[in-house]
Formats: sequence, C-alpha cells, structure tokens
Amino acid sequence: MSEDQVVDQQIEGAVAPGSSEEAPQPETAAQADDEGAVPSSDAVDKTEEANPATIPEPGNVAVDDTVTEPELAKVVSQDAHSELTAPMPDDPEPEPEPAIDDQEANLGLSTDLSRGIVSPPAIIKQEDGAATMSVSVSKEDGSTGIVQVHIKQELTSKPFVGGWRHKESGKEYHNCYVQTLPKRYFVGDIPKNCRETQTVTTKNVRCQTTSDTSTQMTKTGCWVSDRQDKVIIPGQYVTADEKFSYMLKQVIILQSYFRRWKAQKYVNSIRQDHIKRIEWEKKEEERKRIEKEKRLKVEYQRRMQPLTKEDFDLVYHALELWRREEIENINATKSGPERKAALAGLMDEETQLIASIQRHKLVAKQEMGKKSKRKFLEKCAAPKEWIGFDGMPTKMDTPYTMRAKDLKMTYESLEKRYLTREERLDILLQLKLTVKEHDCKLTKDIVELIDREADLLMRGTKENNLEGLRQRISSLFLQYIKTPLFNAEAANLLRVPEDPSSLRKNIYYCRGCGNYLPSTDFELTTNARSIGRCRKCKNLDSEGRLREDFSRYRSLLQSIRSAEEGYNDGSKIIFLLTEADLRYLAENIWGAQSVLSQWEDTYDLTLVRWNRREEWSPWNCVLLTNEEARAHSKLTKPEEAYGPVFTQKIKYRHILGKQYFSSMPKLADYMSKNLTSINMPLPSNAEKVMYGGRKKEGEKVSLPPYTYSVP
Repeated sequence: MSEDQVVDQQIEGAVAPGSSEEAPQPETAAQADDEGAVPSSDAVDKTEEANPATIPEPGNVAVDDTVTEPELAKVVSQDAHSELTAPMPDDPEPEPEPAIDDQEANLGLSTDLSRGIVSPPAIIKQEDGAATMSVSVSKEDGSTGIVQVHIKQELTSKPFVGGWRHKESGKEYHNCYVQTLPKRYFVGDIPKNCRETQTVTTKNVRCQTTSDTSTQMTKTGCWVSDRQDKVIIPGQYVTADEKFSYMLKQVIILQSYFRRWKAQKYVNSIRQDHIKRIEWEKKEEERKRIEKEKRLKVEYQRRMQPLTKEDFDLVYHALELWRREEIENINATKSGPERKAALAGLMDEETQLIASIQRHKLVAKQEMGKKSKRKFLEKCAAPKEWIGFDGMPTKMDTPYTMRAKDLKMTYESLEKRYLTREERLDILLQLKLTVKEHDCKLTKDIVELIDREADLLMRGTKENNLEGLRQRISSLFLQYIKTPLFNAEAANLLRVPEDPSSLRKNIYYCRGCGNYLPSTDFELTTNARSIGRCRKCKNLDSEGRLREDFSRYRSLLQSIRSAEEGYNDGSKIIFLLTEADLRYLAENIWGAQSVLSQWEDTYDLTLVRWNRREEWSPWNCVLLTNEEARAHSKLTKPEEAYGPVFTQKIKYRHILGKQYFSSMPKLADYMSKNLTSINMPLPSNAEKVMYGGRKKEGEKVSLPPYTYSVP
C-alpha cells in the first residue's frame, strides 16, 4: 500500500447519504469537529462507534462552490463525468513546514491509523499535468508534517456514496467508491473441469441502471476535455434513387457470381455422375462377361462329364440342336437320293452319340449310387442335434446311432481295395461276427459268402476273380444295414413304408409303361386334367423326342422364389409353379424377352411383380432384365410411370396368363386349407408354400399321408 492511499484513508469517510446501514467512520471526523468541521447527519450520530477505515482507492474530490469563477484553477481530468477544481487564495501561501519524507510518514501512520488529520487538506495544485494535494499529518511523538498526495484520476464514472463538509472553509470531501480491494482467485497449474460448468445457461433480465448517462458540453462553470473528439466532414450527398440504383447494380453483380458458382457446381456434379455412370457401365459389362464365362465353363464341364439328370438333359438338348442344324443344312444343300443318304448317315451318327451318352450315364449312375449309399450311411450315423436353452447346438449319440456308426465303419472297411490277405481276412471275420447276432436267411447268405471268400483267399485266388463275390457280399450287407430290424435308424430314411398295406392307397395307373405306381411317381402341372404318365416315361420321351432343357428356367424359378420370400406377405402361387409352367409363361406369353429392352438372354431375365403391393401371380408379373427389375421394384404406381399404351400392353398379357393358369388360385387355397392332410417329400420351400412365407421360427410341420383327388 502506497503512502498516497494511506493519506486518502485518513481524509475520506464511508457514510452514504440517506443510508440506514452503519458504515465505518474514521476518527478524524471527531478531530475535524473540534476544529469546526461539521460532518453529515449519519456521521455525527455514529462517531463514537466508528471503526478504523479500510484502505480505499483515491476517488473524485469535490470543490468549493462558494468561490467565484476567476478564482477557480481548472485541473485536467481523464474522467468525462467529473472534474477537479479548487479556489486560488488571495493571500500568499504560508511557509510550508519541513516536509516529512515518505518513509517517516509510512512509519508514523502504520503504527496508529486512529489518529486524525491536524488540519484540513491544502489546496489542490497542478504541477506538470499531475494533480497533487498537501496534507498535514500528526506523528506519534506529537509533531506534525506535510505530505504531498498525488491524486489518481480514474477513467470510469464513480457514484456519490456520501462524505462531509468543513465548517469554516465550506469544503466538501466525498467518500471513496471502492472500500476494499478485489478478491484474488487462485488458479492452479492443473486444469479442472466439471460437468456443471460445461454449458452456460443465459437468460434476459430487465434491470434499472444505478446512474443515468448524459452528454455534457463545455459551458460556464464546467469544462469538458475535447482531446478525444473527432472532426467529421460531410461528403457528397446521395439521393435515394442513386443509392437504390447502386445497390441494385451490386446485387446484380452478386447474383451473377452466385449463379455462375451454382452453374459450375451443377456442371461438375453432372460431370461426376457421367464419369461414375461410365465406370459403372464398364464394371457391369466386365461382371456380365465374367459371369457368362463362368456359366459357359460350367455348362461345358457338365456336358463333358455329366453326372445328374439335369446334366444329361443338357447333353440331349445340345444333341437335338445339333441334329436340327444338320437337317437344315442337308435340306438346303441336297435333294433326292443324296438327301436320303445324308439323313441315313446323320441317323447312324446320332445313334452312336446316343450310345456314348448311355455309357456315360451308366458310369454316372454308379458314381451317384456310391454317393447316395455314403449319404445314407452318414445320415444313419449322425447324432441327434437340437438347440439348447442357451441357444447353442447340442449333439447326443443314442444306442441306435452308435450301432449305425459301427455298421458304417464296417461297410467302409469292406469297400476298401488293395489290402493284404491278412487284413481282408480280419475284415471278413469282423463282418461275420456282426451279422451272426441275428439268425435269418439274409445273415445266413452273408455268412456263406464270407466263408467262400475266405476259402478262396487261403487257396491263393487272384483278386480279379473275387470281384463279383465281393460285390455280392457288399450288396447283401448294405441290404442288412437298410433293414430296420438290424438298424433302427434306417426306418426314418426309407421311402418304402414298413406296413405293406399302406402301399395299396393312392395307387394310379401309368398309361405309358402300364404299371400301377404311387401318386408320388406322377408329376402334375397346374392345368392338368388327368394323371397322365409317370416320371420315368416322361424322361424317356424327353430323351427320345423332345430333348428339352429346363436348367435356365429352373434357375429363374429359384431366383423368383428367393425374391418372393423377402416380401414375407403370404405369396403362395409362385411355389406351386413348375419349370414347364414357367417356361410357358416366359416364352408363350412374354415372348422370352424383356418388354422394355427386348433382351433375350434368359439368364439375365427375371419375372418381378407388376404391382409390388399385390401377391406374385401370372397376372401380376412382368418380364424384365435384372437391372430393369431393380428399378421397377421402386415404383409405387407403375401405371403412372409407364404411360397408358405400355400399361395396356402389360394388362393384355396379364389376361392371357390368368386364362391359362385359371385353376391356380383354387389350387393354392386348397393346399393351404388342407395342410393337415398332406405328407409327401417336399422341397425346402414347401413350408413357406403352405404357410404363405410366414411360418414361425422353431415351429415344426407334421404332414400326414398325401391325398390327391383328380376332378
């Protein structure tokens, strides 16, 4: 604390005018009363209870209003709302007493702050632009001294908080505005954050200011500094029309730049879309090319090494296409006896090709037979599996599955080749012990054949001569495995029921082969009116005459069914269609090409819903490519998107489909209502057909014997 602040504390009071609260008063008020000073009303009542004054900051100092204007010495102030003035005395200034240095004044005032000022403050002077005041201060030893006090001029406006007036001189002394120093906040090195101080909540509150603000100018008795004033020179006057035209011109410039920026942005977006479109088309062409190459490679592999019925249908279809092409060439180039000779040679060549295909079929039949036997044994030996309460699969081996597993291992060891004589004899001995557990004609035949092979092995017979005997043993042992009496797990996999009386039900006559067969051996179309021929007769007729290939439409049917499963809205008709029905729908009604782009590649076509809100049916579908189908599936109202002419064309084909498949709705209703009376080998999607694609998870379907009546 400086000595100026100490002196200001001695001469300023802390009583606010008109305040009812107590305020600390310095003891100098009592001394001033003895010398003739009259304090304010509140200060006089509480002089005895006054406390030592706190250290204030120097404030504004009032002046004597009784002196005239020529006697005032103006003091320059930085404050725009206050100024310091003091009267100039007529008499010459008395000789000042010896001044007390700053260190002695601090020592004298710091020991006892309750001492008052001996005399009123001297007249404020201005030396070198700084306001000073001479104050006479009494020391502890009773002597007095004069201290020069420098007055600090504040830039902020401070309100009036009270003061006191000297009786003899009539001077007023105002109290300081700030009585205490501001509180210092300690800020540590470690930053600290809390959740409540992360967000600031603000609100608007109306309040009345503590003081009024006004504009003041220099006048008689008041001087205001013009040091911070600015001189403004008016420019050229602009009319409203000129200003509006200027603003309009600038706005047009801004609009032109903005529209140019928008146009550039739009052109860049179009350019990027064009580039992306070109890249997408290239990728699509590459993808289609790769898919086509893979498909052709798979078809070539199927033709060269056919194994399944579908593979041989593909081979016979290729043979038929070759035969038709050769016949056309012969008819176009030859006539008469040459034509007959060429057709006879073509028939001989076709016969040789058919014989070659049949030899491949025999080899494939053997391979497929081995695979079916292996699959049957694996299913019998598979453990029971279910989902536990924790959602994990649980497997368990029962005595029946363990028995089937032992029989499977014995059969696999029996099928092994290139074994030594001792190893073969060990396998035959194990097989003999296995079948001797049951005494019947089948086991006796197996034991007799085992003894015969063992005797021939002991005599050194070659293995090539034993091939037929070993095949008989393997076939009889496989028959032993398939018997439910010896292998209980086989009862769940056999198609022939154990009760022979059940075979007498649902037996129909085949007009092709003349045999009486169960209903499962007949394949019916959606518009069939009679049973017709069995599957074997149809396959034989297809190989000899028609030679049709349904592989394309089989893949198309699978893709349509997969798409309909995603809708999950009870679609049933698509799951009742066959490959032949779909072929008629695609070729005879839709022309085997896309209605939009006339694309004819069947592998790139699909039948999608015309109105996606309705169930798929032959009268609610349209043949499109895969890309067109994806775009069409996004339309909610296709009639508005395509136009009346195209819509009329689609509706006409829908009428043709509804006429040909007129029995389809009744058949779907019959299948859904009579679900409890159906039990036959169904495809994997049969449950979705019956339940309309809304079968609950974990729910099992129990299907009794299949019953079908022809109207």
